[in-house]
Amino acid sequence: MAFKQLDDGFSVSPQLDPGDVEQAARDGYRSIISNRPDGEEPGQPTAATMRAEAERHGLAFAHIPIVSGRATDADGDEMRRALDTMPGPILGFCRSGARSTTLWALANADRADPATLKRQASGAGHDIAALEPALQRRSKGRNMTYDVVIVGGGAAGIATASSILKRNSKVTIAIVDPAKDHYYQPGWTLVGAGVFTPEQTRKDEADVMPKGVEWMRVPAVSFDPDRNAVALEDGRTLTYRVLVVAPGLRLAWEKIEGLPQALGRNGVTSNYRYDLAPYTHQLVKGLKSGRALFSQPPMPIKCAGAPQKAMYLSCDIWRDAGVLPAIDVEFHNAGAVLFGVATYVPALMEYIEKYGIDLRLESNLVAVDGDRKVATFERKKDGVAERFEREFDMLHAVPPQVSLDVVANSPLAAVSGFVDVDEATLRHKRYENVFGLGDAAGTSNAKTAAAARKQAPVVAVNVLAALDGKPPVADYDGYGSCPLTVERGKIVLAEFGYGGKLLPSFPSWLLDGTRPTKAAWFLKERMLPPIYWQAMLKGREWMAAPHKIGEPA
Repeated sequence: MAFKQLDDGFSVSPQLDPGDVEQAARDGYRSIISNRPDGEEPGQPTAATMRAEAERHGLAFAHIPIVSGRATDADGDEMRRALDTMPGPILGFCRSGARSTTLWALANADRADPATLKRQASGAGHDIAALEPALQRRSKGRNMTYDVVIVGGGAAGIATASSILKRNSKVTIAIVDPAKDHYYQPGWTLVGAGVFTPEQTRKDEADVMPKGVEWMRVPAVSFDPDRNAVALEDGRTLTYRVLVVAPGLRLAWEKIEGLPQALGRNGVTSNYRYDLAPYTHQLVKGLKSGRALFSQPPMPIKCAGAPQKAMYLSCDIWRDAGVLPAIDVEFHNAGAVLFGVATYVPALMEYIEKYGIDLRLESNLVAVDGDRKVATFERKKDGVAERFEREFDMLHAVPPQVSLDVVANSPLAAVSGFVDVDEATLRHKRYENVFGLGDAAGTSNAKTAAAARKQAPVVAVNVLAALDGKPPVADYDGYGSCPLTVERGKIVLAEFGYGGKLLPSFPSWLLDGTRPTKAAWFLKERMLPPIYWQAMLKGREWMAAPHKIGEPA
């Protein structure tokens, strides 16, 4: 059976038989959509038969039947929902493939111009010229205007939208993000230690999207703040009264030579990826002797404590197993200090000494040879950069982290490439109706989920003020939190703001963040995940109410 591709994620076929499903699975398709009603001709397999066969081969299945020549806008909308929610690539079929092509075109009419759709359909052998009026009608939604456009559907973007709608449900909001999955990234450290399962840190993006927003499931490709416009990858343009930029940052694995090819095998892992955190635990449990290397790149990075958290938890597991004395543990930190806030360093140094860790500051990972199991580091000696190699049995690598190109190449970027915002109000320094937060913001705070939790309400009330033509009314103190997991059951809870100022959430008699405590572990393991899913992402600002400008802290 010949399958004909219409775009990167969708192909069409004439009527499939159960035997064709196996071929589709072999060819890499992950879903099948039937667009043919049952009983059109004798011997035609029923949708139920095809569904059973698809599921037997691990493929998702949907039945969106239409009568030839009678496709409606509702059918196109249903097809759009299937294309957005089913795993791709997807194979659609009907009697000849024509109806599947028709529904695909209707589904994409607001994402690509009619001429492009007709050309793609023609390339697959289907003429959809008769659809021109319907495509033109449906394409009128390509340029849309909202009160607020939020680029980024991660922690910062979702929390901001929820906080806005909590205060004014009539505000029209579009969230731009192509992601199908939403991750609780702070949990990956505990996945790497075998405390959490990966599944505990993931939900469908659709399940966390706030009710009342319009979700644009494609990437933003450019910003035009002088025209209050955002261009999307599918050709649509969104215009706004206020823009919120929160797309996160990019993990630049490629900046360490050989690392992308080495990850996930030969003892090379990283808790900075959902699929690799379980491999970290596998490696730690299996290592009985040898050398384990842990690296930390230059700032800025997401959660500056995460690289050493992985190391402490690994050492704790090795200690319990009685093999720590046989393992040479090295921490290569590109920075000049163990942790950026000096108050927390003494407690961390106790664990460096307790675990016998060889601490190597100003040592930056620059290359990995996974096959040889050799890591190359660079350090400066007398002002001259020199490189040296270290063999390893396990390497936990953390990549450099940079601003996304769509931000860095835009008028919104500072010299750093991140969004150029005022550190207090989080409003753009040149565009008064633009705000930035989360990992994309060019602020000096720690890039953590805890920072986004505090920033989102500030941005929400300042956005509402901007919609009313008023200046910002709330400010952000740089709060960030880094629960440093020094062993299973104990955490040093670092909480600080701009300039390293300590900003503890609890009195010292209840929880002393400068010392390892069981209370901080309970907070990290039991309380913070539900606070994230059920409070932060839903606009419930527990211990995160926005601070009004001019009022006492």
